[in-house]
Amino acid sequence: MAKRKLKNISQMEFNLFRPIEHDRNFHLGGKSFYFFDFDDNVAYLSTPIYLFHKETNAEIKVSSGEFALHNKTIGSDGPYKDFALNFNDETGSFRNFRDAPAITTPGSPKQKQRFVEDIEVALNKADYQWKAPSWNCFYHATYNKRPLSLITARGHQSTTIMDGIEMMVQNGHLPHTPNYLSIYAVSHPETRKELGDLQLKSSVAELKKTAIRESVEKAIALYGHSPFHRFGMSDDDPHNVELITEEMRGLKSRYPEMSFFVIQTFKDSYSKREILEHRTREVVSEFESRARQLSLFDL
Repeated sequence: MAKRKLKNISQMEFNLFRPIEHDRNFHLGGKSFYFFDFDDNVAYLSTPIYLFHKETNAEIKVSSGEFALHNKTIGSDGPYKDFALNFNDETGSFRNFRDAPAITTPGSPKQKQRFVEDIEVALNKADYQWKAPSWNCFYHATYNKRPLSLITARGHQSTTIMDGIEMMVQNGHLPHTPNYLSIYAVSHPETRKELGDLQLKSSVAELKKTAIRESVEKAIALYGHSPFHRFGMSDDDPHNVELITEEMRGLKSRYPEMSFFVIQTFKDSYSKREILEHRTREVVSEFESRARQLSLFDL
């Protein structure tokens, strides 16, 4: 992919004097595995969601953050009680969260998907406008080559997600390509089937649960079984966090000697909970400190 220069508005990362940090349990043979939701968690993108008026079918745009805040009451209560979602991938509410059909004209250049375009737009802004609460943690995981999974509600192919992240690498915001363990854009039809949703009826939160389980199993298969492995998932959506916590409890029951964490991010704060066998233990709950969050999963 050709490197594309963007306006130098965002502050790029400098690593001249930054040492590589080992995993928390490196000396015991354990690894730390980082799982991230992307939108409003790692980065704020301008990708709109469309709601349709129940009577006129007129559409309005809402941000992903606004959608996460009101998605449970759309069509029934609150500011969007007169609106509904349309799940058609080409014309519906989430059409910009899907890949456009490939152009098959001979000799035509590779098509730039909307996710890549939206990252390009974001990188032209000041960093405080697009770096979301888990950005520093995402950077830390990438810099230290931690095995990293992206588990997002988007419906792109994995290669599209990787192309978007590569824009961040090419423009100096990440030091190198992440050490990908897995990528699950859980609304992509083939990914849904891969996760066992053959009838395409499972919710995003349910699919994220399955993706977490598959990612943990893949981590153990690739890096070996160790009682000192640590797994953490970072997400901003409260409903997703509930089901992620539920899945982490199941994993803790299956692998009781390993450590599992759920991190819920907010605009200016976060909470981190360790999953124990019969309860959760709040490890951190404070207004976000960028320096503190650098090794949020390793602390």
